[in-house]
Order: sequence, then structure tokens, then C-alpha cells
Amino acid sequence: MLTRDIEAFMRFAREVGADFGPATARAAFLVTPEGFARAEQSAQDNRYMQAQQHFDAEAALRQHRQLHAALATELPVFCFPGRAETPDAVFPNNVFATAPGRLIVGRMRHEVRQREAQRSDIRGFFHNLLGYREIDLSTQPHPCELTGALVIDRARGLGYCGLSERCDQAGAQRMHEAFGLRATLMFDLAAGEYHSNVLLAVLAGRAALICAAGFADPAVPVAIAGLYAPHALMLSDGEQAAFAGNAIALREDSLWMSAHAAHALTAASRQQLAAAGLCVREVRLDAIEAGGGSLRCCVAEVF
Repeated sequence: MLTRDIEAFMRFAREVGADFGPATARAAFLVTPEGFARAEQSAQDNRYMQAQQHFDAEAALRQHRQLHAALATELPVFCFPGRAETPDAVFPNNVFATAPGRLIVGRMRHEVRQREAQRSDIRGFFHNLLGYREIDLSTQPHPCELTGALVIDRARGLGYCGLSERCDQAGAQRMHEAFGLRATLMFDLAAGEYHSNVLLAVLAGRAALICAAGFADPAVPVAIAGLYAPHALMLSDGEQAAFAGNAIALREDSLWMSAHAAHALTAASRQQLAAAGLCVREVRLDAIEAGGGSLRCCVAEVF
């Protein structure tokens, strides 16, 4: 099922079990922020990106090493080197994603990011070493920026796809098919928003972080919250601005977000996460957040 019909999607979603696959990844990979700088093409539709004077390449590299070490305490994490000609490559989850036995390569909107999809080392690692089948969406014309645009409940096989200049409806269909999802709900993002994963996180298949103001139709976040109740957190504008929605669970009992995001969480939000059995873990990433993304954007999951 691929639909904009909220009620039809929710009727289906309420009936499916958490038996589609593992709720969290078995490994993850990162790409180092070599040549980290403001990408002017990406800045055209990413309101979270800061001015060039706020970019500190050395600090970004240092914080990225700390991120790698921190995540590796929970699961295997490997890292590919970044390249100066791809300054946004520190956010690989938009370009590369996996499903069991499959590597999916996305179609990026901007040419500066389309270069990332051409990397033979990343493709070769999955195809030649792991034996993954490659599904290459990068050569077709419809933007589909993978797990930036598409938030996935891996336990249930459900997708939540925000449509914007970074993902159109045809791109959403291609991703739905590539991931082999049971059902995907499509919805428009609010004006000025570019990716769903700064507005929504599904955590270990049983909780959700939701930034309602980022959805064009207010009925969408309400419906999603109903599906994950009582462990659905409606984040405040302040929590959203600090990237609290850009979080990820890499195992059943914890979630990761940037230190800036974690410090913005209200006491009520922390209590709700604790009630869901999720411990908040944090890494300082302010240098990387200058690029318009945060911790979840840095992590490409391996299923």
C-alpha cells in the first residue's frame, strides 16, 4: 500500500504485527567530514544550514571521530573517508540505505550530492564483499533522498514519506518498492522543511518523536502519534530547532541524538522516553550541525 489516505493507512497499520524484520540495524556506517564546508546548492532548500563562518572543518572531524567511538559501543560501526568535492557527504543516509540483502542508492536533488552516489568504494563494499544486490535509483529523474525523506518503522514494514523538492511522489513509489515495505504514507511537508527525518523518528518500533509543526496537514502527526501511543512524543518548537527529532535507536533500550538536542529536551520528554524504556545517549555535534543535519543524518544503517 502506497497512499496519501491517512485513514486507510492507519487501518492497515493498526493490524500489522512487529514481525517484518529487526527493529534496529545490525551495523552502521559513517562518512568523514573531509573538506566540510557550506554547500550552496544544498543551502537553497535547507533552512537549517548555517552561514559559512559557522563551519569549522577541524572541529567537525574531531566531533565525528567522537561520534564513531560512541556509536561503536552499541554495534559495529565502520567509516568511509569523505572527499572535498562532496562537502555534504557526512550525511550518507540520504544517498545510501539498506534492506536485508540489498543496497539502495538514492537520487539526490542537487548535483553536488549526486556525486556521492557515484562512489565505487561504497557500492563495491556492499556488492563485492557483502554480496548485497544493488538497487540503483540514482539514474532515474525523480528525487528520492532515502531515509532523509522516508522514515521507516523496520519492525512493522511501514514508511512515512514527506514530499518536498527532495522527494516527489514518483520517488516515494520507487523507495517504497526498493525497501519492500508493507505500506507507506505520503504527506506534504510544511513550507520550508526539506526532510522528514528532522521532524519524525520511529525508535525501535515502539516509540516516536514527532515535530508536528513540520507537517503541512496537522492530521498526519496526530495520526502517527495515535499509532505509537502511549510512547509518542510531540516535540516543542524549541526541541525541533535543536534537532531533537533527528534521533535514532541502534538497539532496543537507547536512542542517540546530539548533545544540543538532548539538552533541549524537556523534563516531560525525558520522562516519556524513560517510560518507553529508552535511555538518551548524546554526542556533541554542533560543528556538524552547521551543515543542516544532525546525528541521525550521519548514520547509514546496515540491515
